[in-house]
Amino acid sequence: MKVLLTQDVFNLGHAGEVKTVADGYGRNFLLPRALGVVATAATLKRADAVRAAAVKRRAQEQSDLDAIAQVINGQTLHFTVRTGEKGKLYGSITTAAIAEKLTAILGTEFDKRKVALREPIRDIGAHVVTVRLSADVAPTVNVVVTPEGVAVVMAAPVAAVPEVAPAQTA
Repeated sequence: MKVLLTQDVFNLGHAGEVKTVADGYGRNFLLPRALGVVATAATLKRADAVRAAAVKRRAQEQSDLDAIAQVINGQTLHFTVRTGEKGKLYGSITTAAIAEKLTAILGTEFDKRKVALREPIRDIGAHVVTVRLSADVAPTVNVVVTPEGVAVVMAAPVAAVPEVAPAQTA
């Protein structure tokens, strides 16, 4: 079955391309979801218009992703957690917790599936986490995990601070 793709389909092609697919895949997946239409003479005439609209949409999405990447790249996310006597966390820092902090920074909902974390963070310290916005846009954020009761200290040399001031509560 020949199908004209009306939207980008992962591992198949971009909008405006004509692809040959299995009959069942076309009938049961692509056509009901409006990802493609059966390639006939009439639909092939509008292939250029579909392709041009898709290129414009992809360019807009790319610029949006680049803007988001500039905002979150290098951001430091602080987490204060309960720990046991040996410094192990009660629980962990998950992709959902990181996505929640990124949602607060961006002001819009951020999908936890875009946070590339192989396994939850269970250790105190600084961790670098990659955020996959698209195949070629992957900014990183710094995740700092501190135990409860310990003041968060910004990266400053110890010699530059002559005395320790008490932590202020806001």
